Amino acid sequence: MKVGLKWIISFSVIAIVAIGGLFWNPAADIPDTREFLSEDKIVGADVAWILAAAGLVLLMTPGLSFFYGGMVGRKNVISTMLQSFIALGVISMVWVVVGFSLSFGESIGITIAGKHYGIIGNPLSYPFFSGVGNLPHKLMAPTIPFILFALFQMKFAVITPAIITGSFAERVRFISYLLFIVLFSIFIYTPLCHMVWHPEGLLNKYFGVKDFAGGTVVHMSAGFAALAGALVVGNRKNPHHEPSNIPYVLLGTGMLWFGWFGFNAGSALSASASAATAFGTTTIASASAMMTWIFFDRINGRSVSALGACIGAVVGLVAITPGCGFVSIQESLFIGFITAIVSNLMVNWKVLKKVDDTLDVFACHGVGGIMGMILTAIFAHGEKASLLHGGIDVFLHHMAALVLVSIFTFLGSLILYKLTDSMITLRVSEESENKGLDLSQHEECLQ
Repeated sequence: MKVGLKWIISFSVIAIVAIGGLFWNPAADIPDTREFLSEDKIVGADVAWILAAAGLVLLMTPGLSFFYGGMVGRKNVISTMLQSFIALGVISMVWVVVGFSLSFGESIGITIAGKHYGIIGNPLSYPFFSGVGNLPHKLMAPTIPFILFALFQMKFAVITPAIITGSFAERVRFISYLLFIVLFSIFIYTPLCHMVWHPEGLLNKYFGVKDFAGGTVVHMSAGFAALAGALVVGNRKNPHHEPSNIPYVLLGTGMLWFGWFGFNAGSALSASASAATAFGTTTIASASAMMTWIFFDRINGRSVSALGACIGAVVGLVAITPGCGFVSIQESLFIGFITAIVSNLMVNWKVLKKVDDTLDVFACHGVGGIMGMILTAIFAHGEKASLLHGGIDVFLHHMAALVLVSIFTFLGSLILYKLTDSMITLRVSEESENKGLDLSQHEECLQ
């Protein structure tokens, strides 16, 4: 097989990254006492739970690969699964080198009325995880080692670009995809993560956005990037296919649901009542959405299907993510119910069907994230109360933030797709598409 220049360059980048960390200035690893607490502030129960939660969130990416892999045609199962799975390697390296710094480093941003609001982190704050050690951070994670916080957050950064892959499945070049997810992680995910979850972040500090576990940062960003990707890459030559393996979809859904407990309950960053609330609302919203989806399908003349049940369950998980620690069990039932209906309508909307979003990523993750953020602004309890609890300002700020995030993630992703395509063509040839990506991209196939 002929090896192209792009593969040699890619390997060289990996080598530079792998070796470069060895020569980083060790003086940078001396902790700043103004930033960190002493080791005796660590709470063992919190450490145990977040270690487990980080493992659960990691499991979600292989779960997503089965979920997506079972839904595509037989000629594209391996390629689709690998696109999700490979994010564990690519994004983990990006996160260590610069991603964590851009997400949670010292704020770089704007000043409004004498107050600073962060847009992105300083890339020199924690390069190659320098300064990311065993002491707890005063503001971001005061009861667990900072390195555990960084690794927990890494799993969120990993799964976000993996979610996007369902929109352009069966027609994108693997090497182009790798370049895109690196660009997406650096230029879309990290600033959004910083603005929402860093204590000085613009959307957090100025807008007061309540995003407990990633409705905005993960699902809306992935959903709008998916829509942009489907538009740029274009429709498949043969857009109609039968799902290759429904048991894969069921397995993937189970892994996602299981892992989502770490995703949501782990975002409390403690073994606490908040984590217990998030655990409960997560499973109830998903159950509600799953049942709503299959019965709504049936009353609209469609069959009750395993595929529909799985999609409904995942939509419920997406919808509850931003508000899981802020709403009650009763409210989570409603959130799962109403979001399943809206998302189901979007999946079957003729206008959206004209865009070949292969696995309906925007209709499920994008719309689910939007609904979750809106419903969080309506129902959330606690500080900065929501609409039903006298917090009109929180609701209006959420709506403004939704508009800003939608524009930023959609237009930003469009630019990155165009940039990627100008460097390495995004779409496979018609011959490769007809042959299937498993063989044409990886020389592997299902037996």
